[in-house]
Amino acid sequence: MRNRLAVKMLRPPPISPMTAAATAEEEGEPLSPAARLFRQPQFNCHIVTILGFGKFIGADEMKSGLEATLARHPRFSSVQVTDLSGSDKPRWVPTKVNLDDHVIYPDISDATTAAAADDPVVGDRFVEDYTAGLFHSPLNPSHPLWDLHFLAIRTSEATCVAVFRIHHSLGDGISLMSLFLACTRRTSDYESLPSLPAARRRSAAAVSGFSPWVLLSWIWTFLVYAWNTLVHAFLFVASAFFLKDTRTRIMGSEGVEFRPKRFVHRTLSLDDIKDIKNAMGCTINDVLVGVTSAALSRYLSRSYDGILPKNLRIRTSLLVNIRPTPGINALAEMMRKGSGAKWGNQMGYMLLRFPVMECEDPLDYIRKGMAVVEKKKKSWEAIFTYISSLLIVKALGFKVATVLCHRIVSSTSLSFSNIVGPMEEVGFCGSPLVYIAPSVYGHPQALTIHFQSYLNKMKVVLAVDELVIPDPHMLLDDISHSLQIIKDQVAVTF
Repeated sequence: MRNRLAVKMLRPPPISPMTAAATAEEEGEPLSPAARLFRQPQFNCHIVTILGFGKFIGADEMKSGLEATLARHPRFSSVQVTDLSGSDKPRWVPTKVNLDDHVIYPDISDATTAAAADDPVVGDRFVEDYTAGLFHSPLNPSHPLWDLHFLAIRTSEATCVAVFRIHHSLGDGISLMSLFLACTRRTSDYESLPSLPAARRRSAAAVSGFSPWVLLSWIWTFLVYAWNTLVHAFLFVASAFFLKDTRTRIMGSEGVEFRPKRFVHRTLSLDDIKDIKNAMGCTINDVLVGVTSAALSRYLSRSYDGILPKNLRIRTSLLVNIRPTPGINALAEMMRKGSGAKWGNQMGYMLLRFPVMECEDPLDYIRKGMAVVEKKKKSWEAIFTYISSLLIVKALGFKVATVLCHRIVSSTSLSFSNIVGPMEEVGFCGSPLVYIAPSVYGHPQALTIHFQSYLNKMKVVLAVDELVIPDPHMLLDDISHSLQIIKDQVAVTF
């Protein structure tokens, strides 16, 4: 039943061949292969972002803000249309956005609101239940594929909450987060866009003239990249046929993509993560990989009476956008003046193994994570998988490519991502944002871990299939505990 419902939900409204010729061919832009992938029932992915606000936003104020920003974006003001010729090549066709179809203020009983005012944990649970229930309320394919649900209920961190749902075919997570931030303004200056931390650049030694050592260095670097790519490409292809992760209590079963997810989140200290980063001489992402490895080790050890088996294979599938993400300023200009900033899903995959094991020294989780990530940095795996997917689509067809992609993702244990957020407080539609908690559902995995920085906080968000992981708050506790013990060990060691 759910399979049939998913297929029905994903199928865009057909139009007559004559209308298609006049509209889709002249106005519509074809969907990218990645966007078409997210139309398939096995990958009917929706990005869900829970936004905590400092004050209530009225419906008219919310619609006015969206009309001036997001509703002007080409993807958020277009529908996916397929003609009747059977070609199955959908296009983006512009349409008029009726915000009444997208902005939803559900009725919340006075008893629930009063209970949440007395005990914000009631509000937290209500938001969790409401967000999980969105799975059973599919987006209408005759409208642009997004909506925003505003919940006027107090939670433990915010005065009220909004749940932003966007179909993944509209863009990748980082591009969509950049687009959302382009709709916000600093609360200290509502004329200014938010600023993001500068990306870390690898230092390059200054070279004057030609040197044999420089040539040898270039050759050696190329060989390292080529070897790592060869190894990672082999493991990637093997994952489509026989190489699967160890069956543990976090790995999903068949059909997990057709089941609802529960979203839970916790706020961590970004300053603590930075202290570890500076002491270990690594990146924030390295720290998060190490902390997650320690937390998964602690969580899974309970299944083995406190003694983890050796050589557990626990991997994550990472989506990497091949196309550089437009900057916030470029996206703001796109919505304001209709500029031609590049947009769309152009993604490759990477498989990253978490060092899940028992370590006497908590810092070993960071060290081992750094070593794994470093090999991925010195590899063209994402480019290889992106180009390979295009070749497979062209040679074998889109259905074969979808099956192979599904086999690879379902052979891994979880999804993982880390998204950078603003360094200063921002407001959306006139209300200050307290937190940003993004996640996703509709993919063939039972566990997704997202990290999102904002101000001096790091929000960790879990999306879980409760049939597989019935205790997601315990895993949040393990992540918080792992960060604390690593921080304490840093204080002792350095």
